[in-house]
Amino acid sequence: MPQVRKINGNDVIDALAAGLADIRRAPVYGLTIGALFAAGGLFVVLSAAALEMSYLSYPAAAGFVLIGPFAAVGLYEVSRRLESGDELSWKTVLGTIWAQKGRELSWMAFVVLFIQIMWMYQVRLLLALFLGFRSFASFDEFLTQVITTPEGLMFLAVGHVVGAILSLLLFSLTVVSFPLLLEDDRDFITAMITSVRAVVTSPVPMIGWAIVVTAVLIVSMVPAFLGLILTLPILGHTTWHLYKKCVVLPEE
Repeated sequence: MPQVRKINGNDVIDALAAGLADIRRAPVYGLTIGALFAAGGLFVVLSAAALEMSYLSYPAAAGFVLIGPFAAVGLYEVSRRLESGDELSWKTVLGTIWAQKGRELSWMAFVVLFIQIMWMYQVRLLLALFLGFRSFASFDEFLTQVITTPEGLMFLAVGHVVGAILSLLLFSLTVVSFPLLLEDDRDFITAMITSVRAVVTSPVPMIGWAIVVTAVLIVSMVPAFLGLILTLPILGHTTWHLYKKCVVLPEE
């Protein structure tokens, strides 16, 4: 099993500084991946509107950002190559990502997808419980119903609590598992256990980082997801360096 080290707030700050340095050294990769991720979020929201389900835009957008750990795999690879001095090009980065299709990292992608599906199901369930089996003509109508009725406020409160629990679960399972599987092809169960151990070993800095990630992603989604172009690479590169501080692989 990989070793897990205890970290503190200064380690998180150092990881953030290293992540910002990676963006300065290779900005094209981070900004491109961030732009693609932002375009995906915008597509999800526009699709909900096109299907006349605009009332699901907010939970769909929130669910979409849950796949951030998987979307950041390319950023982890860029940071890994910058750190090791390996060749850095789109060919090598994309080649490494493509090579994961038959490895354990692809199972972690399935875990992320499963939690995202759970997210959307709990949204529909809570909608049915608190607002009844109905649809809304527009997002404005849905918003009015949610913020002006006791049932709507209860839906918001319970939905955000359940969402916070699912987000914390996903964070605990993935915060170091994706970087670990990218660097060392272990089984994904070991990677998830290591990730949870990292959070349990250093709960204050790790949960603090989770809160920062959540807040940054929420703010980034406000201007039509455009903020993700910059914030996703910052979070992705920082997570790689946080992983390197938390996890020590055993010697060959």
